[in-house]
Amino acid sequence: MLTVAFVFGVAVVAAIAVSVGPLYAADRFRDLRDPTPAERAQIAALAEPGGLDVERIAIEPVGSDGDGSENAGPAEVSVRGPPRRRVLFLTEDVLTGLDEDVAIGLFAAEAGRVATYYAEFRAVAVGGVLAALAAVVTTLVPFEAGFLTVISVGLVSFWAGRRVQYAADARAADAVGADHVADAFERVAERRGVEPQTGDWSTWFEVQPPLGDRIARLRERTDGSE
Repeated sequence: MLTVAFVFGVAVVAAIAVSVGPLYAADRFRDLRDPTPAERAQIAALAEPGGLDVERIAIEPVGSDGDGSENAGPAEVSVRGPPRRRVLFLTEDVLTGLDEDVAIGLFAAEAGRVATYYAEFRAVAVGGVLAALAAVVTTLVPFEAGFLTVISVGLVSFWAGRRVQYAADARAADAVGADHVADAFERVAERRGVEPQTGDWSTWFEVQPPLGDRIARLRERTDGSE
């Protein structure tokens, strides 16, 4: 009975850590500030087309790279925390260094993740995988069967997580247009100096599909509508 309770506890603690941990870390370790009234109005205008509505907003100032390049800054938009405690985090350059259409695409993408409960699903998936692993370690289930269970739960969870992320992107595309969302992803990748990668067998063990695959699906939606 204690072993079952321990395994269940591992699942709950892991899910809470994945859900609340990033919010706690951001509040504690990042240099954040509240938006000014003008910034709050600007954020509301950018978020409205995608349907993103989060009461608390935290802005992270972004330092200059010293050369005046317009590609400086990570341009991050993310919602963290459990329902009713969600916080919208964004870097300052989203408001000052991006075209309006690009910013709208980023906000819409995050609105899609909120609407499809992507973060909550990810937390449950991680909790499920760790619970299966704990069941093996505590010999609650035989090693052979437990090992296969861990692999099966992991693969199913990761596969389902990808479907949720693609559904979130599709929702964003329906709200503001697939090209707007794809262009936003590509622009942010360019600012960060990275090339959007596509998936291979190694990405089967990731809940989040590669950005290149997400962009390709969005482009397919546009091509299919023509």
